[in-house]
Amino acid sequence: MSEITPESLLKQIKKLEGKALPPVHLWDPPLCSNISMKIDREGRWYFMNSPINRKRMICLFSKVIRYDRDGSYYLVTPHEKIKLKVEDKPFYVIDFSIVGEGSEQIISFKTYTEDIFLLDKEHPLKIKVDKNTKQPSPYVLVRNNLEGLISRNIFYKLVDIAKREVIKGSSRWGVWSKGLFFSIE
Repeated sequence: MSEITPESLLKQIKKLEGKALPPVHLWDPPLCSNISMKIDREGRWYFMNSPINRKRMICLFSKVIRYDRDGSYYLVTPHEKIKLKVEDKPFYVIDFSIVGEGSEQIISFKTYTEDIFLLDKEHPLKIKVDKNTKQPSPYVLVRNNLEGLISRNIFYKLVDIAKREVIKGSSRWGVWSKGLFFSIE
């Protein structure tokens, strides 16, 4: 087996470029245990403790992430599987846009890895509050079972546009998107 480098992984993944997301859930290659890859809380990627600075490479790698039942994230190609250390979530939401107003508005998010998706039934928002610090961590489902942490800046912008609504008899702060109300409390 040849040495695995970011470039060798990129070469495998580039074969899949331009296609829909690869069927990583169908692949079961052997685990490469001598490789260290990490995604930190702000979405920065590392290979063997060195930052990966090539944005295009990171965007391609993000297309082959899988979260397995064992509670671990993996970078999966047809030939190799590398365990990813993920500090929080594998995606980091850096921007959003709004079209429309009120309950008819549509919010779209953009991740650091250039995934763009709508806040909707398939991509719900959830807030987890740290029991010790009481600080909120806002997450949104990006795809399949892979979530993204919404950057603090973007979360505060969502708070700025939030409305108080009575939903099912309960008064909550939140935002509307695609006819659905998403609580931010």
